[in-house]
Amino acid sequence: MLYLTRIETFNAAHKLFNPELSDLENDEIYGICANKNWHGHNYELYVTIKGKVNPKTGFIFDLKKLSQFIQMHVIKKYDHKNLNLDVPTLQNILCSTENIALAIWNDLEIHLPEGVKLHAIKLYETNKNYVEYYGE
Repeated sequence: MLYLTRIETFNAAHKLFNPELSDLENDEIYGICANKNWHGHNYELYVTIKGKVNPKTGFIFDLKKLSQFIQMHVIKKYDHKNLNLDVPTLQNILCSTENIALAIWNDLEIHLPEGVKLHAIKLYETNKNYVEYYGE
């Protein structure tokens, strides 16, 4: 099995805040990420697919098409948005990097072209923090 990864980026704002908790509890758990005025990140998204090489093309999948696919199903939806308010699949859930990665997986998986299998999503929130998800 071969694995192919495409990296895309997007910029977005969000807030970590649980309405079931007090402001003090939110501040204790989420710190500055609970800022009432939101905060933003320059996200780096790694999308890894897996498959066998097509003998006709030499590719698992055309990287240009993979980029277009990610742009269509994730970047257009997430880039320069308030994730808590503007992205329907993230409304009413805590917009942690973990939940954002899960939502991206679901956004991609349901639209995959035939013969393409999603292997992993890696989402960098900062250059020091990232989440990986393998669909498990």
